[in-house]
Amino acid sequence: MISAGDWLRALTMRFQAAGIDTARLDARLLVAEALAVEPGRLISHPEIIPDPQQQTAIEGMAARRENREPISHILGRRGFWTLDLRVTADTLDPRPDTETLVAGMLERLVDHAAPLRLLDFGTGSGCILLALLSELPQASGLGIDQSAAALAVAAENAANTGLAARASFQCGNWGQGLSGQFDVIVSNPPYIPDGEIDGLAPEVSRHEPRSALAGGGDGLECYRALAPHIVRLLAPGGVVGVEVGAGQADDVAALFTAAGLSSPRVAPDLSGIGRCVFATR
Repeated sequence: MISAGDWLRALTMRFQAAGIDTARLDARLLVAEALAVEPGRLISHPEIIPDPQQQTAIEGMAARRENREPISHILGRRGFWTLDLRVTADTLDPRPDTETLVAGMLERLVDHAAPLRLLDFGTGSGCILLALLSELPQASGLGIDQSAAALAVAAENAANTGLAARASFQCGNWGQGLSGQFDVIVSNPPYIPDGEIDGLAPEVSRHEPRSALAGGGDGLECYRALAPHIVRLLAPGGVVGVEVGAGQADDVAALFTAAGLSSPRVAPDLSGIGRCVFATR
């Protein structure tokens, strides 16, 4: 009989051979998923014996992970901020670094009980917009994305987190055709230089939507496109915050200044890398 502990050891070795840095953790997550138990239970109860159906499920998920499919795509979910969100191959996998954008924006908003209007460009899974709405109880928000499939995931996440009444989603190309004034604008746009995408980890280069990654020749194409829309749609006194790639913060701040935004500030991520640029109107 093959126990859960046996599976954990075997999968850890297989994942390590596949070049996966988080081999032990990923093995535990997949076995726990198949057994419908908390991952920590496998540490205290490695003697659990998966039934034949569970073993088939483990092997199927393990093969996908060996192919370097992201663990979040296999499980169909990712924890972000305080939310448990659905993710698919149609959405960018929410990353801890992006929480820097949420935290930085919340720090800059004086009154969290104000009826703010939020706009999220390239919303994807809706992670940034929904995280902000979860902390701003009187706010409402609009998420824009060019992918109808991604918008369907975002709408499902809004419903699952109880935020659907305050979140709406719309298919669009940045701010084209959009009118009105927003107190908060956020975005995690594509910022990887096109020529660098194929050199990224397979989880990203092979399995994440290229449209959510490709930022043009220098990685700044989307910021140039966004800047005039932000200036037009941001209410006086409003705040914009965007995520940027490593080494891009100063260039994006300069783009914002040239477009007419004020007081650009750079915020570092957990590794100390300039990850977000904030500005006001």
